[in-house]
Amino acid sequence: MSLLEITGLRHAFGDNVLFQNADFALNRGEHVGVVGPNGAGKSTLIRICTGELVPDAGRVVWQPQVRVGYLDQQAVAEPSVTMRDFLRSAFAELYAAEDEMLRLYARSAQDAACLEKAAALQTMLEQRDFYGIDTKIEQVASGLGLTALGLARPIGEMSGGQRAKVILAKLLLEEPDVLLLDEPTNFLDKAHVAWLGDYLCGLRGAFLVVSHDRAFLQKIAGAVCDVEHGRIAKYYGTYAEFVKKKELLHADYVRRYAAQQKKIEETEAFIRKNRAGIKSKMARGRQKQLDRMERLEAPEQAAARPNFRFQALPAPSSEQLAVHRLSVGYHYPVLSEVSFSVRGGEKIVVTGFNGVGKSTLLKTLVGAQPALAGSFAFSPQAVIGYYAQDLVWADPARTPAALVSDAFPALSAKAVRRSLAQCGISAKHALQPVGTLSGGEQAKVKLCMLALRPCSFLILDEPTNHLDAQAKEALQTALAAFPGTVLLVSHEAAFYRDWAQRVLDIGKTARGLR
Repeated sequence: MSLLEITGLRHAFGDNVLFQNADFALNRGEHVGVVGPNGAGKSTLIRICTGELVPDAGRVVWQPQVRVGYLDQQAVAEPSVTMRDFLRSAFAELYAAEDEMLRLYARSAQDAACLEKAAALQTMLEQRDFYGIDTKIEQVASGLGLTALGLARPIGEMSGGQRAKVILAKLLLEEPDVLLLDEPTNFLDKAHVAWLGDYLCGLRGAFLVVSHDRAFLQKIAGAVCDVEHGRIAKYYGTYAEFVKKKELLHADYVRRYAAQQKKIEETEAFIRKNRAGIKSKMARGRQKQLDRMERLEAPEQAAARPNFRFQALPAPSSEQLAVHRLSVGYHYPVLSEVSFSVRGGEKIVVTGFNGVGKSTLLKTLVGAQPALAGSFAFSPQAVIGYYAQDLVWADPARTPAALVSDAFPALSAKAVRRSLAQCGISAKHALQPVGTLSGGEQAKVKLCMLALRPCSFLILDEPTNHLDAQAKEALQTALAAFPGTVLLVSHEAAFYRDWAQRVLDIGKTARGLR
C-alpha cells in the first residue's frame, strides 16, 4: 500500500492553474526527486502534502500512523535556546521517558512495581540508542557544517541560512517515516551537499526532495516526479534516465501529433471536395471517423528562457571599493579583519563555508548593518545595485506588476509587463500575489527590479538560490556581459567559473585578502 496517494488533484491561484486532475503515489522506502520549471507548482505540491495548503479539489490520503517530517525554513525557535538544546528537542519523547524512569527509580524502594516499570523504560532507551544522542547530534551538525558555529550558540544569534541548516539537522535527527524537503541544498556548500546526499541515500524511509541541483538529484533519487503543465508524472530510475525518457516520450508524442494532424488535414480536404457527387457517401463516412477520433492535444511549448539585462553606468577602472581590517557580525564578530580592494570592471566572487560571514559582509558593505570594527569605502562614482538572498516583501499580497510599478512609477503598465516577461514572469504570475509565487519566481521578480535600476557596481548574495537551470544560465550570461563591477557571494562554482576574474575564499583566512 502507498504511504501517500493523491488523486484528482486540482489547485489554482486565481487564473493560474497549477494542477489539473493530477495523480501521484509515494511508496514505502521510495527516494523521489521533484523537478519542474520555476512556478510549475513543486513547492505547492509539498505544502499540499503537509496539509499546510488545502487543494481546490482531489484527495490527499496518508496511510495512518505515518510520521511525516517537513523542512519548514520559517519555523520559529526561542532565540535564547542553544543549538544543542534545539537539536536535542528532536528526542523530546526519549528525554521524557528518561525523566519518568528516574522518577520511578526514586520510588522503587517503596514500590516493586515502580522498579519493574523503570527497568522496562531503561531497556527501551537502550534499544533506541538514547545514550548515543549527543554523538548523533555532533555527527549531523558536523555533516551540515554547524559545528563551526558552536553547539552552544543561541538560535537568535544565527543568520537565516544558519537557522535553516539547524532546522534541517533537527529534522534529520527525528528520522520520520517520510521526509519532505524543499530545496534543502540552498544554504549548503559543496562538501555539505555531498554529506546530505550520502545521508539521504542511506535512509530506509521515503522522501520527496525538491531540487534544481542535477548532480544532487542524480545521487539521491531512485525515481523522479516531474511537475509541469498541470500534471505530475512519475519516472522510475535515476535523474539522467528520467531526462532521456522524457525526451524520447516527448519526441514520440510530437511525431504522433504531427501524423494525426496530417491525417486530419487530408481527411478534411477529401470531405470538402466530395460533399456532393458520387463519393458523397464516402465523405460522410470519413466525417464520422473524424468525429469519433480521439484527438491529441498540441504539444506543450517549453517556457521561454529569461533574458536578464543589467543596465550599466560608466565604471572607471580605478579602485571602486577599499576594505581595511573590517570586522562584521551581530553581537560579536563572525568575520574579523577582512582587507581587500575592488577595481572598476572587476568581477569577484566571495566563497567560504556556510556561516563564515559572507552574507553578513555584504549586508555591512551596503549599510544594512553596522561594522563592528575596521573600515570600508566605495568610490564616489560607484552606484550600487544590491540583491539580498532573503525573499522578504513588505506586503506579500502585492503583485509583481504592482511592485515594479511602485518602484518605477514612470514605467507604463505595458513596459512593466514587458520587463517582467523578459525576466521569465508569465502574464498570470505578474498578477498573482508575490507571496504565493514559488521561490524561483520571487527571485526573478527581484532580479527584474534590480535590472531596471542602472548601476555600476552589482553586489549579489546567492542569487542562484531557487532558480531553475534555464534562469541560472540566463543570469550567468547577464553577469558575464555586464561591463560594470560585480561582487558575488555564491557556493556554485559551476555558475561563476567561466566569467569570474577573482575568487576570495574567506573560509580559509579573513586576514589580508587581496
